[in-house]
Amino acid sequence: MSTTPGPETTTWQGSFWLPENVSPMTGGQDDLFYFIYALSIFFFIVVVGFMVYFAWKYRKKKEGEKTLDIHGNTKLEIIWSVIPGVLFLIIFVWGFRDWVKLNVPPQDSLEVRVTGRKWDWSFMDVKTGAETSDLIVPINKPVKLTMSSADVIHGFYVPQFRINRDVLPNQYTVLWFKAEQIGSYPILCTQYCGTKHSQMVRYVRVLPEAEYEKAMIAAQGAGLTPAQLGKKIFEGKGACASCHDVSKAKVRSVGPPLYGLYGKTQHEIILSNGKKETVTFDDNYIRESIVNPNYRVVPGYPSVMPSYQGQLNDKDLNAIAEYIKSLKD
Repeated sequence: MSTTPGPETTTWQGSFWLPENVSPMTGGQDDLFYFIYALSIFFFIVVVGFMVYFAWKYRKKKEGEKTLDIHGNTKLEIIWSVIPGVLFLIIFVWGFRDWVKLNVPPQDSLEVRVTGRKWDWSFMDVKTGAETSDLIVPINKPVKLTMSSADVIHGFYVPQFRINRDVLPNQYTVLWFKAEQIGSYPILCTQYCGTKHSQMVRYVRVLPEAEYEKAMIAAQGAGLTPAQLGKKIFEGKGACASCHDVSKAKVRSVGPPLYGLYGKTQHEIILSNGKKETVTFDDNYIRESIVNPNYRVVPGYPSVMPSYQGQLNDKDLNAIAEYIKSLKD
């Protein structure tokens, strides 16, 4: 897939205020933004201008000068109430029209399930069952996202598409978009979700139809060894790589590094009841650490890993175990 655009081809063009809009269906949002911005500048100049003018015109010119007793002007008060009222109504109708459009996905939309978890995203194409770590979509095709969180509240935001929606635990939120330009566009989390919130970045990869079909076939894991499939899950829907280092350097992260651990004895693992015990880093320990991660915790690391019970099946768990076995010299 050498022709597949990656993060290095991400486009960041746009105006001073907004990034490039590659989903013209949301162009009305940009127009509304600049309309409100222009109104704000205009009325700022008018209001501040009159304030400065009146402060100068009605300044106290000499001692003993009596201040004028002004009783107001009904006509003027009506004018400055009606005009802003009309402008607010225009803004409301304009924004509501686009809001409705963004909340009603077309019937022919490609459906994708999105899962947010600390600190990564995973995506599943409903039609093919293919699971990917980046959101891969075809160009000029509406895409419906059904999103949920495995732990805390996250925010799904793609600046170039002008879409943003909270992703909540134990319920679904829906969003849709249509990309009309090939490229890779960052997915950001807009809800503070923990220590690696700022690193919770994936990409929407917009491909030509033919390349999209190839990517979906490859994502289904055809022809992969168990260890290769495990690596794919580890870096993808499992989101393990966001907290565990697998390099020979054994870099400390949120969770313990995993390189070269398989088959070794782990000393002083802390149980959920506070007691300590010695365990062997084998298949059973790997499975338990994924589905019930806080039962045994490695000393010096926080007990923050969410359970993947029900999110990873036996095939996934076995593949991850095979991948961890392969992490050795």
